[in-house]
Amino acid sequence: MANKQAKKALEQFKMQAANEVGVNLQQGYNGDLTARQAGSIGGQMVKKMIESYENGMTK
Repeated sequence: MANKQAKKALEQFKMQAANEVGVNLQQGYNGDLTARQAGSIGGQMVKKMIESYENGMTK
């Protein structure tokens, strides 16, 4: 990513999503995560993005 602020925001978003689904995510390398854990983080991120988009549409 060219924009460092966007990268930082995305990293924070990922950490928040991991926390919400109960996955202990560390800063940096997380190669010890199972596919299920990684998928649950990604799924939570998508869910929150869709919710944000839908909320924006209703305003």
